[in-house]
Amino acid sequence: METLSAPSTPEGLLALARAGNGDALGQLLALYHNYLWLLARLQVRRRLQGKVDPADLVQETFLKAHRHFVTFRGASEREWTAWLRQILATSAANLVRHYLGSRGRDPRLEREMAESVDESSRFLEGGFGLVQSTPSQQAVRREQAVLLAEALARLPEDHREAVILRHLEGLTFPEVAERMGRTVDSVKKLWARGLARLRDLMRSAS
Repeated sequence: METLSAPSTPEGLLALARAGNGDALGQLLALYHNYLWLLARLQVRRRLQGKVDPADLVQETFLKAHRHFVTFRGASEREWTAWLRQILATSAANLVRHYLGSRGRDPRLEREMAESVDESSRFLEGGFGLVQSTPSQQAVRREQAVLLAEALARLPEDHREAVILRHLEGLTFPEVAERMGRTVDSVKKLWARGLARLRDLMRSAS
């Protein structure tokens, strides 16, 4: 079995994992933890607030992805993230049915959840307009939504929370202040510093 000797690209890890390298599959899944956590957080906020931890939804997604990896037929990062989003959406739909007391599959709910997850990912793909890239850069860069999730994870916790609440959850500054237990002025400063740092991180990643 081929061993991992250096960090690989997502496509390289996919190839190794398909060849039977369990370490590569583990690294590949871990690479998308922050991305899936953000998507899971948004779904939990909309439909499962107070009932499910986003981390549990991500863990369920990872377990299913690991179990069913042999069914994945793609070779690119874009195909891989689309497959992970579908698993996340299905897992979220199952949880919604559970807490609603529903029985059996609900294709309509699964479609709605898949559309909601994809919409959140497209919003992340925009990167809050922090970095503008040329068509040639777009052709070779990694998934912008994944890079943004990684950059957010590197921010100090309070800066990250202010940015997520303001941009991803769409709260007003007074609402962000209430959620964080801070003054409006303080959350505006956290938000501004968080965006500035995020911009630097995204530029270095692009």
